[in-house]
Amino acid sequence: MSDTAHLDTKAVSAWLIDYMPDFQGLVRAEKFAGGQSNPTFRLITPGKDYVLRRKPPGVLLKSAHAVDREFRVQKALEHSDVPVARMHLLCEDDAVIGSAFYVMDMVDGINYDNPVLPDVAQDDRCRIQEEMNRVLAAIHDVDIDAVQLSDFGPDGNYYQRQISRWAKQYKASKTEHIPDMDALIQWLDNNLPDDDGQRTLVHGDYRIDNMLFSKSGPECLAVLDWELSTIGHPYADLAAVIMQWAMPTGPEGRGLAGIERKAQGLMEDQAFIDLYCARRGLAGIDRFGFYLAFCFFRMAGILQGVKKRALDGNASNPERAMKVGHYVSVFAAAGLKAAKTV
Repeated sequence: MSDTAHLDTKAVSAWLIDYMPDFQGLVRAEKFAGGQSNPTFRLITPGKDYVLRRKPPGVLLKSAHAVDREFRVQKALEHSDVPVARMHLLCEDDAVIGSAFYVMDMVDGINYDNPVLPDVAQDDRCRIQEEMNRVLAAIHDVDIDAVQLSDFGPDGNYYQRQISRWAKQYKASKTEHIPDMDALIQWLDNNLPDDDGQRTLVHGDYRIDNMLFSKSGPECLAVLDWELSTIGHPYADLAAVIMQWAMPTGPEGRGLAGIERKAQGLMEDQAFIDLYCARRGLAGIDRFGFYLAFCFFRMAGILQGVKKRALDGNASNPERAMKVGHYVSVFAAAGLKAAKTV
């Protein structure tokens, strides 16, 4: 963790003392190295630790960095089968620290940023992936009416909506011409699947490094980073897992490309898909290549925004932002490759 750059700790402490009855005052804050989109801080108090997530400073793309949506969805899931941190307060008054933020419990768990799971016993790696699978199915099985999230996303074709949104976001943050990205956007527009009626909660950025696990077993304690969550189509989340695994290994790619998975105790793509289908009572998934191509496209759009913020001086971690920004063209090319499997 680094220092408290971009966080007025005195203002945060004063506001929380006024609005959070159990808050005992802030001893210090530490900025997490992750949280590229929304800067994230550990708040250390005499009694317990909390986490604060805020919108980044500077000019932002419309609808991006939606901390209010993050807060709402996690609050709604508090008593569901989906593990989330306990939400405390949302502050939408920019005058407090310069942008909106929310405060939640600090969850004492392990975060795995490498899907190879090198620090986990080989026999336990598959159990963690199976837990990822269980939680993903639980997200998609949430009764959105019962938790009052039925209005959390508009009706209509989810993929058409998302492609339009991210194409606009990509063009608004474009820093160079990438022909593969233009071709991928065109292909997705021309190959939209028919609406099959599935309308569920989707996380929007589901991968292992957005989860916290127990220190004593494979249990997931909390799913993090709900900024892109909405009501949409569940296969986008499933394909996002497979997309991530297709990327190169290492701190930037964070994938499983080239790994002999069976030898490492890791699941193959199809085994993960089959287990998910079994959990949700599905016979299988047709044209999975479309959903995979869509996920590569969306991630390329996200990374382009990260790169633009780095160039503009608004990135939470500028050095890392520039590194991951170089993957925009890689994701675009991988999306076109996935499209050819349809």
